[in-house]
Amino acid sequence: MLSDREQTLLNSIKDWEQSLYQYETNDFVLAYEKYVERAFALLPEQTQQEFFSVVDTWLFHLHALIQGSQIQHDAKERILSAGRVFNENIQQLEDLRQLTIAQLQYIAQQQIARHRLYSFAQGGLSGTGGPILLGTDIPAIAVINIRSVQLIAMTYGYEVNRPFEMMTSLKVFHAATLPARLQGQGWDKLMNELQSTNEYYFYEGEEDLTDFAWLEQPLRQILKAVTILLFKNKKVQGIPIISMAIGAGTNYQLTRKVTDFTHKYYQMRFLMEKEKNR
Repeated sequence: MLSDREQTLLNSIKDWEQSLYQYETNDFVLAYEKYVERAFALLPEQTQQEFFSVVDTWLFHLHALIQGSQIQHDAKERILSAGRVFNENIQQLEDLRQLTIAQLQYIAQQQIARHRLYSFAQGGLSGTGGPILLGTDIPAIAVINIRSVQLIAMTYGYEVNRPFEMMTSLKVFHAATLPARLQGQGWDKLMNELQSTNEYYFYEGEEDLTDFAWLEQPLRQILKAVTILLFKNKKVQGIPIISMAIGAGTNYQLTRKVTDFTHKYYQMRFLMEKEKNR
C-alpha cells in the first residue's frame, strides 16, 4: 500500500492524465496541421523516411554526448550528494529510491528550476537577434531539455546510460514536446511500455522517435526566430526588449512543458514500481 502522501500524489497525476485526454483543439490549429501535413506530403516517401531517420540519429547522438559530458557527471554527483543529506548510505542512483517521494520531489524541483532558468536566459540571448545565438537556438534548447529529462530520471534512481533508460528518456522527451492535443497518446504509449516490460536493461520496443506530428515544435521554434528578426530593431534604450521577451518567454514555456511532463512520468513510474514491489 502507498502512504497517504503517495496516494494523494498518484491521484493528482491521474487527474492531470485525464486533462491530457480531454484537451480540445480549435479550428485554427486543425487547419494549420492539415496545411503542414499537405506541404510535407509533397516530398517523396523515401525522402520523408530519410529525414526522420536523420533527426532520430541526431537526437541519439545528442543524448549520448550530453550523458557522457563532464558537466553531466558533475550533476549526477550533486544529485547523489543531495540524496545523502536525507540518507547517508546512498552510494549510487538506484539507492535514491530508498528516499521518500517528498525528498525526491525536493531534489527534482531543484533540477527543474535550474533548467527553466537556463532556458529563460538562453531564449533571452537568442532574442537579441544575433546570427550565432539565433542560429544555435534549436540545438541549445534541445540540449537544455534533453538534459533536464536525464537529470529528472536520475533523481528518481534511473541510470540513463543503460539502453532501456536511454530510449525511455528520449521517448519521454518526444512525448513531452508533442502538441498538447497529442500528448495523451504519447503518455499512453509510455504507460503501455512500462506495463508490458519486465526487462529494464535492454530495450526491445520500437526505436523510431520523430514523426510528422512532432515537427510542430521545431516549426514553432523557427516561427519564433522569424518573429525575433522582425522585432529585433525595435529597441528601448538600445535593448531589443520585445524580441528578447519573445525568445525568453517561448523557451521558458517549452522547458516548463517538458519538465512538467517528465516529472509526472517519473513520479508515476516510481509509485507504480513501489506499489508493485509491496
